[in-house]
Amino acid sequence: MKKHLLAFAVAAIAAGGAFAQASDTIAKVKASGQVTMGVRDSSGALSYTLGDGKYAGFHYEVCQRIIANLEKAAGKKLEIRYLPVTSQNRIPLVQNGTVDIECGSTTNNATRQKDVAFALTTYVEEVRIAVKANSGITSLGQLNGKRIATTTGTTSVQLLRKHERAQNQNFNEVFGKDHAESFLLLESGRADAFVMDGQILAGNIATSKAPADYKIVGEVISVEPIAIMLRKDDPAFKKLADDTVRDLIKTGELAKMYDKWFVQPIPPKNTRVGLPASDATKAAWATPNDNPLEAYLKK
Repeated sequence: MKKHLLAFAVAAIAAGGAFAQASDTIAKVKASGQVTMGVRDSSGALSYTLGDGKYAGFHYEVCQRIIANLEKAAGKKLEIRYLPVTSQNRIPLVQNGTVDIECGSTTNNATRQKDVAFALTTYVEEVRIAVKANSGITSLGQLNGKRIATTTGTTSVQLLRKHERAQNQNFNEVFGKDHAESFLLLESGRADAFVMDGQILAGNIATSKAPADYKIVGEVISVEPIAIMLRKDDPAFKKLADDTVRDLIKTGELAKMYDKWFVQPIPPKNTRVGLPASDATKAAWATPNDNPLEAYLKK
């Protein structure tokens, strides 16, 4: 009986130590020799799957640079594990230590900052509307009574409802479990429009079977800072991530990486997303910060 109690106590201490260590990412990965990167299957050119467990994209590459510096801090080569996350589970998986760094398309806002931390902003998004080119829809005012696709766990339709030009309109929301499924709702005619981050819309259109059949229309619904997501209360790892991004900006590498993924042809089909860096994104690079969405809304 005493042995069982001792074993239980040791296990409890170990579990508690692991939980505590989750907020010290450098110590955690040094002890385990592994780092887990949260990736997205269909977050446009920020993060997407190539199949066979391989991923690519702008934020995927930024995270690779952060992990290279994490290896230097840990003093060892780390095994990188890729864990696909969704809009629904990405924050809990970062909070509980399952994911060490999330490299997708997460908006930095005040509510999320209560639960997680964000590295310096690397991309500023414009939320837009994608429709079929022959739909006749060209603005927010034409969405009344339409079926609007959105991805579960995102804020796009809520933002649409708050837009002044969408007041007093009724939308029928249809949900996709991820961005690829949401685009499929539009593609198959089960939705009249897909509301989401502009680069996600452009990325899904570029890799679709018939890119010319779709277009991005209407007013900009919202401007949102997108950043690499980290665990909260881990100042050493946040500094490492911030310093990495700051160095990429200073050397001009971040701008080159952006051009690589958003302007030049990208795998697997060598299609172009066709979104040069916006003025808002360039402004974020000019004055590196981790300001939340609410700071942008005040402007």
